[in-house]
Amino acid sequence: MNTWPKIYKIKQTFANQPIVKDIEETIIKEVDYVMNQSQLPVGSSIAIPAGSRGISNIVIILKTIVTKLKGMGYHPFLFSAMGSHGGGTSEGQKSILESLGITEDVMKCPVISSSEVVQLGNTDQEIIGLPVYIAKEAVKADGILVVNRIKAHTSFTGTYESGLLKMMAVGMGRAKGASMVHSLGAEYLAKSIPSIAKKMIELAPIIGGIGIIENALEETAMIKGLSKNEILKEEKKLLQIAKSYMPKLPVKDIDLAIILQMGKNYSGTGMDTNVIGRLRIEGVPEPTHTNIRYLAVLDLSEESHGNATGIGLADFTTEKLVRKIDKQATYLNCMTSGFVTRAAIPMTFPDDKTLFEGIAKVFKRDDLSFLKIVIIKNTLQIDELWVSEAIFQTLKGEKNIELLEGPLSIKFDETNSIILN
Repeated sequence: MNTWPKIYKIKQTFANQPIVKDIEETIIKEVDYVMNQSQLPVGSSIAIPAGSRGISNIVIILKTIVTKLKGMGYHPFLFSAMGSHGGGTSEGQKSILESLGITEDVMKCPVISSSEVVQLGNTDQEIIGLPVYIAKEAVKADGILVVNRIKAHTSFTGTYESGLLKMMAVGMGRAKGASMVHSLGAEYLAKSIPSIAKKMIELAPIIGGIGIIENALEETAMIKGLSKNEILKEEKKLLQIAKSYMPKLPVKDIDLAIILQMGKNYSGTGMDTNVIGRLRIEGVPEPTHTNIRYLAVLDLSEESHGNATGIGLADFTTEKLVRKIDKQATYLNCMTSGFVTRAAIPMTFPDDKTLFEGIAKVFKRDDLSFLKIVIIKNTLQIDELWVSEAIFQTLKGEKNIELLEGPLSIKFDETNSIILN
């Protein structure tokens, strides 16, 4: 009989976490700025990309942009821009947008889901000769207003990571563009994304962008309108601001991390590599900011639509999760990125209780009270979490740590699912 350590539910607060108090008012102001800079004639059509990421307040953000543009006399429409997500098909991407609440009824404008792209030309800067693809309906518009969240990428570090440039290079290039970019390998992502985006700014009717930054609690922290000529200069500054808001686990060295749920709505890799400190990309060094010895993930979110990209970042999982995997969507995502290890299914157990029993055998001791264990809901929400006695003792007295419950015992219900309250 294994003796697991007592656990404590704690809340960690993050310093310097601003929040946009009036999202609609802020958007109206920023859209005004971009449109005044663009000098696009009234009556023009404006294409707005709609991605697949779980961006907080994305419905109200996009709806307010559309409403504002219509009020100014323009004709906005949304178009699917999510690389290979949704199986890379128009039907799959439409389904994802609908699940996010991005529909014509809600947005009060056309929402076009398509897999069609055209080639604008080829890159000639950081990497020479890459084809530049863009959604067919977007390039036919009089203007394109790029909208995306700016944050750290889960596969590489660079001057530009996830943001407006990545939306142009990967999202708006749809499956064909995404496949081409990722075929270069992780070491070239940091160069290829700005190279493609610069050419798109030059050749496509880009009029500007709306950059979104979120704080550690996934609240909208900043909304910034950028003119066409400001995007390259300002996005790299916004990325540094976004990184300063990133949440982190309260300790570096962890024996066992349990993630209750993974999914594309939490991270492009299902579990944010910036939180768990794992990349698992051949030839790329692993991060050193977090050292997790073993990692288990118990379930897959409904919002992920069966896409379990990132499951290969874990060491253990459950049959409950594996049964939910859409292999076609998962494999396409990982084949497109080239990071195929992230689709590898780890050691799988019938349920949560059996998984814990299996993990206990790995440590080869009956008394496991010494283990440093962290349990989180997902990698997006880590302000409230559970830690074992060994970790709690090191955190006691820290100003940013509050005890919510504990000590508690690790228990399981009649279905052998873990109970944490």
